[in-house]
Amino acid sequence: MDKLKKHILVTGGAGYIGSHTVVALTEAGFQPVILDDFRNAHPDVIDRLEEITQTQILCERSSCHDTDLLESIIEKYNIWGVIHFAADKAVGESVENPLKYFDNNLGGLISLLKAMKSKGVHRLVFSSSCTVYGLPKTIPVTENEEVSYNSPYGFTKLINEQMLEQFVQAEEQFKTVLLRYFNPVGAHASGLIGEEPRGVPTNLLPFITQTAAGIRKELVVHGDDYETSDGTCIRDYIHVVDLAEAHVKALEFIDSDKSASLEVINIGTGNGTSVKEMIDTFVSTCDTSLNWRIGPRRSGDVPAIYADAALAKEKLNWEAKLTVKDALRSAWNYQQKRVQKTSEL
Repeated sequence: MDKLKKHILVTGGAGYIGSHTVVALTEAGFQPVILDDFRNAHPDVIDRLEEITQTQILCERSSCHDTDLLESIIEKYNIWGVIHFAADKAVGESVENPLKYFDNNLGGLISLLKAMKSKGVHRLVFSSSCTVYGLPKTIPVTENEEVSYNSPYGFTKLINEQMLEQFVQAEEQFKTVLLRYFNPVGAHASGLIGEEPRGVPTNLLPFITQTAAGIRKELVVHGDDYETSDGTCIRDYIHVVDLAEAHVKALEFIDSDKSASLEVINIGTGNGTSVKEMIDTFVSTCDTSLNWRIGPRRSGDVPAIYADAALAKEKLNWEAKLTVKDALRSAWNYQQKRVQKTSEL
């Protein structure tokens, strides 16, 4: 595949996973075009991406809800394929404000598909989530596990997937890979990009690093009475750099495989790590202290989930290479470099 002239629209490309994927795309020879409204991203990430890639980063500031603008961007850059990240993703917030998630996560995909159909773009890598497994019956979870949901966020991801399943049946040329990823963690080795949420973090690792850096008073662990080895929730923590690489592999798969119009693939390490294990490993690996305590359970959390990632190796020739320790070190490095710049605390 001649990738040098292939422009890839990356919705939500200034965000945590999106920015790392922009780096991976650039390194693989693609030309990413970021679309982001910067509600959940920092504008200076573009400068940092240019420093990492040593290239000009193409960026359009808008949301996915403007179909006309999407069409003009697709035409302007002769977009070859799309990676769709732009969505709200906090489980707890979705329980408190489901309408926000219905509007953004469902409406954004509908608008994007309209624009893609109008302009004849038929390659899509979709950012899905292991949350569509709800409370899984079998762990590790395979792609054949019964789908469900345990929060409005999970509901929107499941509906997104069902929308795409029906869309590909109606559009003969359209091909999509749905990547159900587990728990992204870590940061780029440069320390220039990483997980930097606006406001109070909802994910574990940025809360750990911000607490260790003195930005947060303490880390509250949401429950220690789950039926797990130490009572805390177990997750499959995958390094964001590995996850970014999976998106490049998915694009290449779409272009090379002619047999299926839709593939659903887990992206994880295949290993589960508890919240307490993450805390203990962070303290020992990064040689620092952490103020934390046990609090009440959080609505929408499942006790344990981690991936069977065999299909990703089979279909995409991809598997996780980096470890939890790698992720913790890189996240702490990023936090230390960015500690003076964390905004909207």
